[in-house]
Amino acid sequence: MFEHFYGMERTPFSRDIPTGELYESAGLSEILGRLKYAAERQLFAVMTGDCGLGKTTAIRKFTDELDTSRFKLLYLSDSKLTPRHFYKGMLEQLGLEAKFYRGDAKRQLHREIELMKGIHGLTPVVVVDEAHLLDREMLEEVRFLLNFKMDAQSPMALIMVGQSELWDKLQLQSFSAIRQRIDIQSKLGHLERAEVSQYIERHMVYAGVERDIFSEAAIDEIHQYTGGAFRLINKLATHCLLYGAQNSYRIIDDRMVKKVFEGELA
Repeated sequence: MFEHFYGMERTPFSRDIPTGELYESAGLSEILGRLKYAAERQLFAVMTGDCGLGKTTAIRKFTDELDTSRFKLLYLSDSKLTPRHFYKGMLEQLGLEAKFYRGDAKRQLHREIELMKGIHGLTPVVVVDEAHLLDREMLEEVRFLLNFKMDAQSPMALIMVGQSELWDKLQLQSFSAIRQRIDIQSKLGHLERAEVSQYIERHMVYAGVERDIFSEAAIDEIHQYTGGAFRLINKLATHCLLYGAQNSYRIIDDRMVKKVFEGELA
């Protein structure tokens, strides 16, 4: 609806924007660099962030940029993930049926990884999303998973992604053995005011708009109301565009942002 009114070729704040078109803040760029380093060195990395700060987007961008001739991505996202289902899920992604018992499945996975590296020259990169929901048993299994050849090397790059409470949980004394194995820790932050402006501009360019639709005062309000969280920026900006199109406003100003936020999104 609003796309036609504003002369857009594509929807600017949708979920399916190609990762190559996404705005890359300085913070996101740094995190992507750390994740790539973890993949190359087969390290254990943990990435955390509050809701709506772009954790899944960061992983999408990271995985899309992985060199498939060097790395094999294994992705798991399950709030009820158990050690057995962990090994089962990874082996299934490798086209194999997992053995029933956990220990057997673990040894089966280690053998497949050695074959993958030795024959195909591929390094497995395992991404566990929504990791803040993992229970104690699964977190403990991570420690045993990374024991390989008498702890001389890691069998894979392991990246755990979750909300901020994941890091809070790992700070507990009972998880000190796991925490000590973490090689790289990153935390996504909120966008600053200037970055919110760049973010909106980048999405307008993607949409094919060659003029400013959001005034500077409107961007001030968007930053204030959203706190620089990607998901909230997308939601508020989209609602503003809908409101503007329905009321034939070519420019979104601060009063409109305030009206939309306090009316439709309160």
